[in-house]
Amino acid sequence: MDRMIYVAMSGAKYLLGQQATIAHNLANLNTPGFRAEMSAFRAVPVIGDGAPTRAFVLDSTIGSDFRPGVIQNTGRDLDVAVQGRGWIAVQASDGSEAYTRSGSFQIGANGILQTLTGQPVLGDGGPISIPPDTTVTIASDGTVSTIPTNAPPTSVAIAGRIKLVNPPEAQLKRGADGLFRLPGGNTAQADAAVKLAPEALESSNVNAAEAMVAMIASARAFDMQMKLLQNAQDNSRAAAQLLSASK
Repeated sequence: MDRMIYVAMSGAKYLLGQQATIAHNLANLNTPGFRAEMSAFRAVPVIGDGAPTRAFVLDSTIGSDFRPGVIQNTGRDLDVAVQGRGWIAVQASDGSEAYTRSGSFQIGANGILQTLTGQPVLGDGGPISIPPDTTVTIASDGTVSTIPTNAPPTSVAIAGRIKLVNPPEAQLKRGADGLFRLPGGNTAQADAAVKLAPEALESSNVNAAEAMVAMIASARAFDMQMKLLQNAQDNSRAAAQLLSASK
């Protein structure tokens, strides 16, 4: 009976964690460039004297779903979408280099090109600075051009070039801030083969229907684990009554 309790208890615990992962994916259904998190269960034996036959359930995050989202035209000059594989390099809050697929940019109060969440977009020599009173365009190779508001269209200046990279996806790890990084603080080399779609955004790759079905299945599995625990309690109570009656 204790084996049933081990499995049901650990299963219920990690099913709650799986529901949190699914809920997080659903919450980012409309986040540009978001990559869905994936999780799976595995059985782990209990180590210790008197427990070689017992096992419990463990939830392991197996990574992220790197399938591309749908590219949608927005007509906004500061929107870009990565075409195919590749990433946009940004500066995380701790100063390290991180990577994102969210190409919805803005110009900060200090004139730095940054993401909507405030991370500076990195160029060949660091964050890209945008001069005031200029119109900004971003080319498919990441080149950021500016034209003064009151100047002729031929007065084009290059503000920088966005660092586009394509590291092996298996090496990328998602941080608590939602940005991806290479292990050990390593940085990826710029890849000229990565191209952008100007005035467009990549949608999240979360499938709402699949996520809702997974949430329902997880909720039902949790109910089943609760019933197993209830059955174990009922069996223990019945056994105790039989022992009391035999005295």
